Amino acid sequence: MDSIIQQKKPPYLMLAILFIGAFVSFLNNSLLNVALPSIMVDLKIKDYSTVQWLATGYMLVSGVLIPASAFLITRFSNRNLFITAMAIFTLGTATAAFAPNFSVLLAGRMIQAAGSSVMGPLLMNIMLVSFPREKRGTAMGVFGLVMITAPAIGPTLSGYIVEYYDWRLLFKMILPLAIVSLLLAIWKMKNVMDQNKKATVDVFSIILSTLGFGGLLYGFSSASSDGWTDSLVLTTLIVGAIALVAFIIRQLKLKEPLLDLRAYKYPMFTLASIIAIVNAVAMFSGMILTPAYVQSVRGISPLDSGLMMLPGAIIMGIMSPITGKLFDKFGPRILAVVGLIVTAVSTYMLANLQIDSSYSYIILVYTLRMFGMSMVMMPIMTNGLNQLPNRLNPHGTAINNTAQQVSGSIGTAVLVTIMNSVTKTKAEDLMTSVDPTTLTKATEALLTQKALLAGIQYSFYVALAINIVALVLALFVKRVDTSSKAISELNSQESTQMKPAEVK
Repeated sequence: MDSIIQQKKPPYLMLAILFIGAFVSFLNNSLLNVALPSIMVDLKIKDYSTVQWLATGYMLVSGVLIPASAFLITRFSNRNLFITAMAIFTLGTATAAFAPNFSVLLAGRMIQAAGSSVMGPLLMNIMLVSFPREKRGTAMGVFGLVMITAPAIGPTLSGYIVEYYDWRLLFKMILPLAIVSLLLAIWKMKNVMDQNKKATVDVFSIILSTLGFGGLLYGFSSASSDGWTDSLVLTTLIVGAIALVAFIIRQLKLKEPLLDLRAYKYPMFTLASIIAIVNAVAMFSGMILTPAYVQSVRGISPLDSGLMMLPGAIIMGIMSPITGKLFDKFGPRILAVVGLIVTAVSTYMLANLQIDSSYSYIILVYTLRMFGMSMVMMPIMTNGLNQLPNRLNPHGTAINNTAQQVSGSIGTAVLVTIMNSVTKTKAEDLMTSVDPTTLTKATEALLTQKALLAGIQYSFYVALAINIVALVLALFVKRVDTSSKAISELNSQESTQMKPAEVK
């Protein structure tokens, strides 16, 4: 496949169409969180845990469907798959934009998730087959521009729209872009990937995948608000863990697995996957802890806190293509090590924020952290995928996307729990040190702020420790040989290993 692609010019127009579709789906992923309080008021929802399903439900549907993306990409043509996914996403967006009540709005979000879940893996696979391995860094850097920037600007854009306009505009502004992407795909999209029309799907694997990934995602996302002792949280986590173990065992035994975990026999892919998981925990937790500090400790408005994070998003967007070019030239290790050192230093600075830390200082530290993060994810991931034979590309991208989504959910839940626990303990200590007869509301509010600050600081120290683990692992990363000879040997070896299974 690689030798064929190198003789052809990459399908830039088709990639542009895919980028539009992927951008709106990634943007949509983080767009609604800031708007949830406004939706509660407008649709007369009394319980925050109910409206939270607009975010939780979206995440669950994506988490369940992403593992199946490897089969979908293998079985169906990329043209038909993208058009179908974009049509589903457009339908969901229109449903949500004009929803008369919460039930219809939630249904629209679920439909959106069903369509968008395949966008990222599909685009990444087309990028992998459209560029030779030695130039994949630059191509994947452009992909990272979409994958990182879209969700990063979501909260800022959402905060502005919610403050000055109606929350429905969040869907109405995406709808034209989705329609344009769909029409362009119908008009110009072609097939550039091989497909296996004989590929079959194991229904039991889909059931186990749904229970496993769905249970873990729901359990960990609910644990931070409902507590780890909640019966529903414990039940979903236990069921999810058992189903996931059964899913893994079944995949290793099947001739045509839903998710081919044999990709982990390639050491650089395995190492890249572990680093990406560890890094996702640190990254997603920072995106939760920083707004908690900015809004609850410093008392900065949601819109201003969103604007505060915008420079970091812009830096990540600018750096992604640059990092891709640097990866092609210098390899992944130096970029990952430097990026993780910068991330560690900035995380330490965040762990030492104070009640009176200045607005400009917070922006500087957060932007520095995003700069460090931008040098890690795509180079490490691309290097790992470079070691896989062509047949395993869809499975490798599906594994990466699923692992990051689950690990991000777990990391956020654990660090928020740590923050709440430390905050509660610190608040009790501070209250006992004050004479109850002299305690005023102002003093109580100040003590609450200090307690929350202590919880956030402690959680950032935990994130720093996780960051250091990723840094140590990055020292063992080696650049994958992308020469024509190495690629030919890799694909030939994979074909030889597959022959006995095909005869059975």
